[in-house]
Amino acid sequence: MKIIDLSITPVELVIKQTIDVLKSGGLVLFPTETTYGAGVDATNQEAVNKLLAYKSRREGKPLSILVHNKEMAENYVDINQQAEKLYAQFLPGPFTIVSKSLNNVASGVESEFGTLGVRIPDYKLMLQISNKYNKPITATSANASGKKRPYTINDIFLNLSDKQKGLVDLVLDAGQLPKNEPSTVIDTTLSTPVILRSAEESKRSTTIISQSEHETKEIAGRIMLKHWNEITTNGLVIALNGDLGMGKTIFTKGSAEFLGIEETIKSPTYSYIEEYDYQRYQTKGRLYHLDMWKVEDQKMFDRLEINELLKTNNVVIVEWYSQVAKYFESLLKDTKIVKINFAQIGNNRNLEIID
Repeated sequence: MKIIDLSITPVELVIKQTIDVLKSGGLVLFPTETTYGAGVDATNQEAVNKLLAYKSRREGKPLSILVHNKEMAENYVDINQQAEKLYAQFLPGPFTIVSKSLNNVASGVESEFGTLGVRIPDYKLMLQISNKYNKPITATSANASGKKRPYTINDIFLNLSDKQKGLVDLVLDAGQLPKNEPSTVIDTTLSTPVILRSAEESKRSTTIISQSEHETKEIAGRIMLKHWNEITTNGLVIALNGDLGMGKTIFTKGSAEFLGIEETIKSPTYSYIEEYDYQRYQTKGRLYHLDMWKVEDQKMFDRLEINELLKTNNVVIVEWYSQVAKYFESLLKDTKIVKINFAQIGNNRNLEIID
């Protein structure tokens, strides 16, 4: 492993040595305006495999790519009108814009939905390297999965195993970075842009338009992916409200597809609770599908023993949540809850998501 101190090394030499490492399939740790990133040539399968081994336990989370301008991005993603506006408004900057992939990157870079995130950082050195190399570079954070955000090289290496350290070929050390949040991730592949990650931690409401059952399932998958860390930490509750026929069960089917459940999702109207085992990559858990339409009082609610369902790796999807909200929320401690209100507007479904 070689470490380059950017404060004392000529830029031309930094660019040359970085490109040499990328060409050889090496792994580079580099600074951006947010955190340190981990980069390999996103078109080199062996290099991407190396990066995935370095990151460890990503369990299906997609990577993103770093490019130097929109014209370069167009070689790898289909930039629609939504994305065009976001590129013009926010890039270069701390945003990752997700579009449909053109399948010109190595396996493991794009998402299971066939989408790919693009980052054009507001960091001169990385734009220069990208421009000179003229191939996409992966733009995931440099920390091992689940570890401290990397604002210094020490932040990274104090949380790596010897094996992970051995995978790093080059470090571009810019010292202490400002403690900015990671980039905001916006998915532009649905009828409405979806924020998959934001620096804003407080609860917010987002309305997404679904034009079909297929799109409702796609939205469900995106929400599950967004909250995957919470699922594997303390479990997740998704609370659904809306009239009959609004797509609540379709949403549940989309969530089940994301988890890899092949069983037919049945309505729990008469059983109150249906449960399904799942295994997504290395994670095993259960999806519980609840219908609370006929639950009339606390005693009836308590009989269902819902508190036993709120566990790590479990997803609890509740139809007619408003019926039991006052009982349910007393059970929630560390478990994340996402509320979704379904409404019909013309021929479309509007999903108001509060998380």
